[in-house]
Amino acid sequence: MSDDYACTARNETPLERADRNFAELLQELRVTQTGVQILFAFLLTLAFSPRFPSLDAVQRGTYVTTLLLAVLAAALFTAPAALHRALFQQRAKPLVVRVSSRLAAVGLGVLVLTLAGSVLLVVDVTSGRSEGFLAGAGTLVICVGLWGVLPRLARRPTARVKTALADEPDAGPSGAHGGAPRPLRRERHR
Repeated sequence: MSDDYACTARNETPLERADRNFAELLQELRVTQTGVQILFAFLLTLAFSPRFPSLDAVQRGTYVTTLLLAVLAAALFTAPAALHRALFQQRAKPLVVRVSSRLAAVGLGVLVLTLAGSVLLVVDVTSGRSEGFLAGAGTLVICVGLWGVLPRLARRPTARVKTALADEPDAGPSGAHGGAPRPLRRERHR
């Protein structure tokens, strides 16, 4: 769907669309960021547990790597707020939305690795190395499936529906007007 169609379909200007998209992105980040903060706090406390000194080199390496990945995920998920603050009132909202969306996508990728590393570490310590690697790999597969593959599969029928609607003479943005979409009038609220 083109940006122009999205704006006219909702009867919003490009700036209104950028505001809406940024608000939606921030809501998504609030949910994700809370989980990252809880996981990060959990990882921080592990180093001070009585059993921590007994971890072997692989477990310590997994711990440090996972802790640093959690820090990176938290930084990526908070970067949109910092970007918005730095570019506030600079008429850069569409840019802020694009860059923030990319930061969130990279953050989700880092979060997948953080979750897999956390599961790997805990299962390794509690059940053994091979079980830990199996659980970590399972976590990786589940997250990639739910966060990467599922959205792509869900998008396919939507694309077919949009194509079908665009081909129908009485549907889509051109509607009953037969041809180019009629511009929508914006009502001013006073």
